[in-house]
Amino acid sequence: MLLRGSDCYVAFMRVTRQRSIVERLHSHGLASTEELAALCDVSLATVRRDLIELESAGELRRVHGGAVLEVGVNGAGHVPALASPENDADAVRGFAEVAASDAEDKRAVAVRAAAMVADGDCVILDIGTTTMMLARELRGRPVTVVTASLAVLDVLRDDPQVELVLLGGIVRRTYHSMVGALTEDALRQVRANCAFLGASGVAADGTVLDTTLVEVPVKRALLATSQRSVLLVDHHKFPGTGALRVCGLDEFDAVITTTGAHGPTLDAARAAGTEVHVV
Repeated sequence: MLLRGSDCYVAFMRVTRQRSIVERLHSHGLASTEELAALCDVSLATVRRDLIELESAGELRRVHGGAVLEVGVNGAGHVPALASPENDADAVRGFAEVAASDAEDKRAVAVRAAAMVADGDCVILDIGTTTMMLARELRGRPVTVVTASLAVLDVLRDDPQVELVLLGGIVRRTYHSMVGALTEDALRQVRANCAFLGASGVAADGTVLDTTLVEVPVKRALLATSQRSVLLVDHHKFPGTGALRVCGLDEFDAVITTTGAHGPTLDAARAAGTEVHVV
């Protein structure tokens, strides 16, 4: 029997906590310090010490406000190193460059997505270049658009037909977006007909991926705020990029993509009940 306060008891509890932390990161890809403290029912200081030990052991990478897995698994089973902040894809390729890449495919996806929106609907648009194009397709329509995207704001700011709701947060200039606790808290006050999300990639096993730690919690909050969710990913996003898990493809009600997307991944999504629209 381990006595509370004994060296053996303290060591046992530390190992148990750290196992829980690693398991949470394997299932979610990332976690905040506050989330891990609540999970383990310990102080923030204790969690920080655990994260330092786990990073030294190569189990994870500490980032501002939390931790991510040291590695991410892609659909082929290869385990690449997680991109460091200085190699963040959004910092290497600016928003305008990403928007110009595969623009015709993105526009085709956006046009199909706009057809799913009825007049009078309240929709949430994720950050990203495809959702910016969707905003263009919604111009002149009597709809409500909720977003944390400054690019969507630029598209719709002068449209008198669209009721535009801009979420607060920390401005992320490299990708024309707002992120952080304020953004996530604001989303909890919203209930929309549909949320349209983008992603950096979709792995062969159906894992929806992103490259940026601070945007993953916002995407997850978007999914929780709507009656229906639609993933917007052209075929270049199969597998695309990203080492951070957002969710599974089967957690979306529908996915819109273009010809050439990975067939077995789409078949698995259909089998799970997700609508698949190929344009």
